[in-house]
Amino acid sequence: MHISLIPETIFHIGILPVTNTLLMGWLAVLVLVAFTFILRKKLREVPRGAQNVFEAGIDFFLETLEGVFGSKTQALKFFPLIFTIFLFVLTANWLGVVPGVGSIMIENGHGAVPLFRSATADLNTTFALATVSVLVIQFMGIYTLGFFRYAKRFVNLKGPMKFFIGLIELVSEFSKFIAFSFRLFGNIFGGKVLLTIMIFLVPLLLPLPFYAFEIFVGAIQAVIFSLLTAVFIKVATMDLAAEH
Repeated sequence: MHISLIPETIFHIGILPVTNTLLMGWLAVLVLVAFTFILRKKLREVPRGAQNVFEAGIDFFLETLEGVFGSKTQALKFFPLIFTIFLFVLTANWLGVVPGVGSIMIENGHGAVPLFRSATADLNTTFALATVSVLVIQFMGIYTLGFFRYAKRFVNLKGPMKFFIGLIELVSEFSKFIAFSFRLFGNIFGGKVLLTIMIFLVPLLLPLPFYAFEIFVGAIQAVIFSLLTAVFIKVATMDLAAEH
């Protein structure tokens, strides 16, 4: 039984260490690219089968974003980014549940380590995703409100109370890095530990409900991460609407 908070290096490309979680991240991207090409070749004017299910999912996600932003135009504007985040997190989470991930071991010069490990069970991956989300949130706030108007949310010298509230807002922006990254990492890593222990103790049948639960948790975490990004973008840009 192998449990480690730190991803293990599998090989090096020059000076770049390639870890088992980075390998799974690349695999998630390849799966999404392959799926896109296959779906594109099989697109029909009248959808059926998998295309019908996928389009229904897109419509539902778009309607959800429309409810968040209160505008279909805004929902369409941010849909590509938010849906891409959702698909990547979902794919990475579900690939981590595939049998063999975490159990196929290789020697890396320091002992036996897993060849594959869920990308989102690595804090580096979730922090990178959090960085993308937070930077987009800040950029859209500045782009929509203007730099100085947006900055007044954090630096307001019109009174001690407003100055203090601005500091709280500033701290809350930095806390988004932790909220995004640790929520996703904690849930996925905890689930992997639970599965590893159950498979080690009772390898037949009993782990199956835990696999099903991990699939469900993986989907929920993808939804939460992407929709939180949408909500924070809405909050970052809503002052302009308030002034009008």
